[in-house]
Amino acid sequence: MHLWIGLHLPRLPLEVFSPRWSVDTGIVVLEQGGVLAASPLARAAGVRPGMRRAGALMMAPEAQLYERAPLLEAEALQAVAMALLQFTPQVAEGEEATLLLDVGASLRLFGGIRNLCCKVRHSLRSLGYSARLSTAPTARGAWLLARSGAGRALKLSTLERKLDGLPVSLLPPLRPYLSWLEGIGCLTLGELGRLPRPGLQRRCGAAVLEMQDAARGERPEMFEWIEAPASFRARLELFDRIDDAALLLSGACRLLQQLCGWLCARHFAVERIRLSLEHERGRVARPPTVIEIALAEPVWRDEHLLRLLKERLAKTQLEAHVIGLILEAPEVKPMAPLSDTLFPEPGGSKEDRQRLFELLVARLGTENVLQPSPRADYRPEHANAWVPVHEKLRPAYVQAQMPPQRLPRPAWLMAKPIELILREHRPYYNSPLRMVSPAERIEGGWWNGTEARDYFVAEGQDHAYYWIYRERLGGAAIPRWYLHGMFG
Repeated sequence: MHLWIGLHLPRLPLEVFSPRWSVDTGIVVLEQGGVLAASPLARAAGVRPGMRRAGALMMAPEAQLYERAPLLEAEALQAVAMALLQFTPQVAEGEEATLLLDVGASLRLFGGIRNLCCKVRHSLRSLGYSARLSTAPTARGAWLLARSGAGRALKLSTLERKLDGLPVSLLPPLRPYLSWLEGIGCLTLGELGRLPRPGLQRRCGAAVLEMQDAARGERPEMFEWIEAPASFRARLELFDRIDDAALLLSGACRLLQQLCGWLCARHFAVERIRLSLEHERGRVARPPTVIEIALAEPVWRDEHLLRLLKERLAKTQLEAHVIGLILEAPEVKPMAPLSDTLFPEPGGSKEDRQRLFELLVARLGTENVLQPSPRADYRPEHANAWVPVHEKLRPAYVQAQMPPQRLPRPAWLMAKPIELILREHRPYYNSPLRMVSPAERIEGGWWNGTEARDYFVAEGQDHAYYWIYRERLGGAAIPRWYLHGMFG
């Protein structure tokens, strides 16, 4: 099925200076001395497109005036195209701030055209841009519907009916001839199609017929697809000085959208990202603040990365104002194939658990999220250590070196063994303890002080089970008993 999504960004000249997620401070964009676009706050003050510069200043003296920046618009359009590569590898740039996406092969993956359009809109909102979205069986048809805001068409017959009602001014080659067309009563593309083709070509050129035929599916279309670079590095310049790290999340989200598009286009998954917070330049210049996030499992979607960045930014204390963001992906690897198991793993997959650990590390700190690291030592208090959860263990080596265990071990060991009293020659802890297991003799530590103990599983009158040991002492000394652990 051939299906295209057309995206027209009508407010791009304004939103390169004031994205949707930024605070509206009254922005006015000028072109050749006249107002091209105005933010909602400036419009509320009375500024209108076409107004002269002096008039705009009179209506909104506090407004910020910018000259139109075609270079910034081109960079922004490239950033949007990069982000949209996560939905299809075939993205092309059209005329007049428009992007075209060939999504025929992506519909099943994203659950149909409705879900796909919702995801595209969400991505654009995260980037901070407004867009008119359309769908059509042809690229030129999608371009025309997006430029006019005429909605969507999934079938060729529906597209032709919509095209017939569109104004002829949408076709760029016809704009020099609008007065002539109005004089002969030709105002829509439907009326244009009824004119003699040879005469129309001699008067207006062959490009008019080529565009019209391509929009109706009567002529093949050729495109130059946007390609992802070999490595990823995206920069965002902020239009205000930010002194709160939590306020940088919207800008970081915009860069993450571009990263996800790049990863999908290159079939990569990222293992480590680096977000650099640029500070003021000049006399008070200082090196950027760098936030690095290492991932236990490579990912290529932005949800998990966004959660990690949110936690890290919330804990970051800025020493200077931030004026720009740079996101890099220094470590990537080929994207792993999806799991081929028939039934999902209970409790979530390994990747889900790793993402939970990474989120806890970002929120609580590396030193507060630990994992057990067994050691080859007979002594219980030395048989385990706690290391950061991101450290790689060698389970095969550890299991091969661990001593065999004939009796169960408790899950809870005392930080320091508790010496027990004796009543009627029996150890006592809240009640007399009865041995329910044979002795397990543990000897070790000859290199730093030998320890010799006999361990027992004991039961109290409350039917709780305890792990106790008796010191083995030479001579006639009375052995002492200790509580070392409890069973759940």
